[in-house]
Amino acid sequence: MPGREEIELEDTAATAALASRLAAQLRLGDAVLLEGPLGAGKTTFARQLLRALTNDPALDVPSPSYTLVQSYETCLGTVHHLDLWRLSGPGELVELGWEDMLSDIVLVEWAERLGSSRPAGALTIMLAPVSETARRATLIGWNRAL
Repeated sequence: MPGREEIELEDTAATAALASRLAAQLRLGDAVLLEGPLGAGKTTFARQLLRALTNDPALDVPSPSYTLVQSYETCLGTVHHLDLWRLSGPGELVELGWEDMLSDIVLVEWAERLGSSRPAGALTIMLAPVSETARRATLIGWNRAL
């Protein structure tokens, strides 16, 4: 049965620490699905994870809200960072090359829009604001220790 863990993230430093722990566990073929309302910290978490995977704390990681996907070369291989906010439905994933991306690592914001295209075995991270700076991260779907 997939694991479930709740982690309180008191600030951006705690978010970066969780992202670093996750980066150490990722491998090709993994999918990290970020969910939560506007302002929940999805882009912040994605940015910190990509910085950890590239070992570049100053890496410029723009939100792919308008480009829909940005790809990064990391120590593990290619990571595709997607923002599905503007997608009208899972059918548009085909045009993005979704199936081909799944052999790499995918990092998806607004994963709720994947519908039936949700990868089996993905790690879902649900982020919820607790205060102006704090977030609650609920991790679902992995048995790997973070």
